[in-house]
Amino acid sequence: MHSPSRRTLLASGALTAAGLLAACTAGSGRGSGSGGRAHDRAGAPKADPDLPLRTRAVAGADALLAQYAAVPVAAAGGAPLAQLQTEVAAERGALATGLPGGGAPGASGSPSGGAPGASGSPSSASPGAGHSPSGSPAGAAGLAAAEKSTALARLADLPAASPELARLLAAVAAAGALRAVRLGDQSPLPAPADQPSSATPSASGSPGAADPPSADATAALQAALAAEHAAVYAFGVVGAKLPPGPKRDDARICYAAHQARRDAWDRLLHGAGATPTAAAPGYRLPFPVPDATAAGQLAAEVEKRLTAVYGDLVAATTGDLRARAAAALSTAVLQCAHWGGTPGPLPGLPAAAAPSGSPR
Repeated sequence: MHSPSRRTLLASGALTAAGLLAACTAGSGRGSGSGGRAHDRAGAPKADPDLPLRTRAVAGADALLAQYAAVPVAAAGGAPLAQLQTEVAAERGALATGLPGGGAPGASGSPSGGAPGASGSPSSASPGAGHSPSGSPAGAAGLAAAEKSTALARLADLPAASPELARLLAAVAAAGALRAVRLGDQSPLPAPADQPSSATPSASGSPGAADPPSADATAALQAALAAEHAAVYAFGVVGAKLPPGPKRDDARICYAAHQARRDAWDRLLHGAGATPTAAAPGYRLPFPVPDATAAGQLAAEVEKRLTAVYGDLVAATTGDLRARAAAALSTAVLQCAHWGGTPGPLPGLPAAAAPSGSPR
């Protein structure tokens, strides 16, 4: 069973994370999601704008499930295929919510919306990757390629999605990225880049060419900033408790990356005319951290809690900021597994779809 390597996490965004400690509480409210199906002035139900996106996502999940079913256990390289397949099936169920017939298997969607092989041939994202000449996936490598291609397709649908569907799509993409790692692919998703510099506003301090964030987006940004304040504190503790070596180096990189992201959100809020949330004088850790083992557990815990913060930010934002929030969510999931944790149910997904993580 593979866990995210240090190289994977460094490449995916210089190891970012966030802690939700006692002085930094992330709200569980789900932002600007719709409360029910909209109606027009005549009282007739309006067409659901998410319907094409859900249909495409379900088709992608069906294609992915078919590829899992085609791989013999002996060709999986030790990966827990049944468990991973169960996660995909649970995600499919969440994506099919509201579809006619619950999104029966084989629902049509854009050929680009699924994994390689969704329309009988590999997608353009990875032509022929991981496939045998017969077209079936070549074991774990083929499944990993399919997972990454499917995750990228879900991220590509973020701009057109409603807040709640965007949260779900981002969570599905993050879970797929982790499954790809567990299948042996240690390379990061090629896009979107989750670099602290990409979250930095223009030199003038304004958000740049994008429109100023909405009230909901501003509130979610404040929560993300508060989480980064706490993460800086938490990873300072983690680094102090770890002995010299790769893990301490990772903690130092996390610490610096959190500082960079904290500063980026701070500048973005300043540019939008808001008063950024200040750091608390101190933070109460969720449990005592007397040694290196507890330090690793703390690192995993702050990563796990971060997923809710960035799930809220995905739902509350649009455009480039939504894409960056989704990338941060994916990075947090990978980091949680890197530190030996279990991400648990991701925002918008049922417990049955919870990634199990990768024990060290």
